[in-house]
Amino acid sequence: MENKFNFIKVAAACPITNVADIEFNVKNIKECINESLEKNCKLIVLPELCITSYTCADIFGQEKLLNESEKALENICNFSKDKDILIAIGSTLTYNYCLYNCAYIIFNGKILGIIPKSYIPNYTEFYEKRWFTEGIGIIDKSISLEFQKDIPFGTNLIFSCNNVKFGFEICEDLWATIPPSSYLALQGANIIGNLSASNEVVSKAKYRKSLVESQSARCTSAYIYASSGVFESSTDLVFSGHLLIGENGTLLKENNRFQRENEIITSLIDVNKLNNERLKNISFRDSIKINNIAPKEIYFSFKDLNFGKFDRFIDKHPFVPSNEDEREIRCKEIFNIQTAALAKRYNHTGMKKAVVGISGGLDSTLALLVIAKTFYKLNIPRENIITVTMPGFGTTDRTYNNAVNLCKKLRTELREINIVDACLQHFKDINHPVEKLDATYENVQARERTQILMDIANKESALLIGTGDLSELALGWCTYNGDHMSMYGVNCSIPKTLVRYLVKYVAQKEVDQETSDILLDILDTPVSPELLPKDKHGKIAQKTEDIIGPYELHDFFLYYFIRQGASPERILFLAKQAFENDYDQETIKKWLDKFINRFFSQQFKRSAIPDGPKVGTISLSPRGDWRMPSDASNRLWKNK
Repeated sequence: MENKFNFIKVAAACPITNVADIEFNVKNIKECINESLEKNCKLIVLPELCITSYTCADIFGQEKLLNESEKALENICNFSKDKDILIAIGSTLTYNYCLYNCAYIIFNGKILGIIPKSYIPNYTEFYEKRWFTEGIGIIDKSISLEFQKDIPFGTNLIFSCNNVKFGFEICEDLWATIPPSSYLALQGANIIGNLSASNEVVSKAKYRKSLVESQSARCTSAYIYASSGVFESSTDLVFSGHLLIGENGTLLKENNRFQRENEIITSLIDVNKLNNERLKNISFRDSIKINNIAPKEIYFSFKDLNFGKFDRFIDKHPFVPSNEDEREIRCKEIFNIQTAALAKRYNHTGMKKAVVGISGGLDSTLALLVIAKTFYKLNIPRENIITVTMPGFGTTDRTYNNAVNLCKKLRTELREINIVDACLQHFKDINHPVEKLDATYENVQARERTQILMDIANKESALLIGTGDLSELALGWCTYNGDHMSMYGVNCSIPKTLVRYLVKYVAQKEVDQETSDILLDILDTPVSPELLPKDKHGKIAQKTEDIIGPYELHDFFLYYFIRQGASPERILFLAKQAFENDYDQETIKKWLDKFINRFFSQQFKRSAIPDGPKVGTISLSPRGDWRMPSDASNRLWKNK
């Protein structure tokens, strides 16, 4: 597939090796390289000292082994000619009467650079200093081999191709207090390779995995880890061939360890995502200032960056964890954040009452559940929660009954105020025909409801709690100074796709069966503001997603637009991958255009939203995450 959006496919490989059997080892290394090429990989990371094997011990002092290792490197260089892949391979190097454990970076018949292992382990089961010298502090050196002269040698080498920059470290370097990869990242490397030989003991694999995840997060980079396999010497240790590919704290791929054949794992790396994260992260930029080691940048060029089939998983619901256990933990945490935020507001104001409009829809239901939990924590009786249902022209029996029944089950003070007569009077006052079902018709109802709620809150010395969610704010799907306004908004940074799971979490974990049944029916009700009259069967006639598009698409667009600063073209590409079985390209593009138009045109509403807690990675608060002019042009973002 043509690479328009800066993805690059990488591989971590573990070839079969025999201890000190260089010819055998090279044969299997070549097989791994060829397999990686077949899978359109542009980088392959092989294990530490894989040309000789890691466990040669005192054989590393043998002239024959060292000489044959250099010949093997020449062999692999020749093999790599006209092969469009960067190869990171482990072998020995003799320099200034010292032996170094090194990563050789090979491309198209040439060694681009050699990186020595910075930290040499010499504790518990490791005795590497018996043979090798640490490479820490070696920078800007140049060495020559029999077949190639003036090869850059040092720990500060960066290998650059366009906006992809590769850096490498070796095994123990990752375990160091400040891994060399931290400096490499500050010097520009966004893809880090680790050539490793890490033996297995109980629980070490779990710790190793956490190191890869955390280092990729700290470095805002991809991290490709390849370790030696089961055919290393088992005299005292066992190796498993652990292969890992991480990206900015997330593990993309991991193999099943202890395989007995050549093995590679591959993954697409999203370089644009990494670069954008670095651009936004002030701490990363500030850290660059403390790095006083200048990188030596080595330039090369791939023939192309086509990656074949797009096989990277793109989650269609990026705000919602796909794992059920993780999702439950996330929902519980968000619910706690919401209640803690609201409790603080009550501590500050000294108030003991809340007012909330209840429609029988998802958002007002979640807001009510948050208020109820908050009052429980503050030992305030639920009778102090004033729930107001305000039937209008479009209110259906289903939503009305769910709202009333939920309030009764939660033992709140329930008030019913029908807004029809007030709205009819207002239509008359402003000379608006009642049969004209336009925005004015709808907004009159939303503002009437907000006026009632505000005035009750004043009368009762209560806080009016807002119900609007993040998706509605992104689209401006709220009435300015109507449901747009409150005294505190508990849902303001929760997207619609996540609201559903939060209500479902409460239904399953926090309430009795009767209350749960009500909540589950609310979940099954179409999303609607119910501002237009019911149909002839008394059902909801105005379905939000029929008008503005599916919320699952809009939440997807929002995530990539805000979190990654992605262009509409890139968002469309990713959405096609995520929703390939749900929507065709024309449909996705239609709603993406709608999202861009509404996001820009409705910023004035977000510039004036009430306080509310940030619960996830994205918030549109004008006081925090998102500060945008209300009159910015969207011309650049319109899909051509």
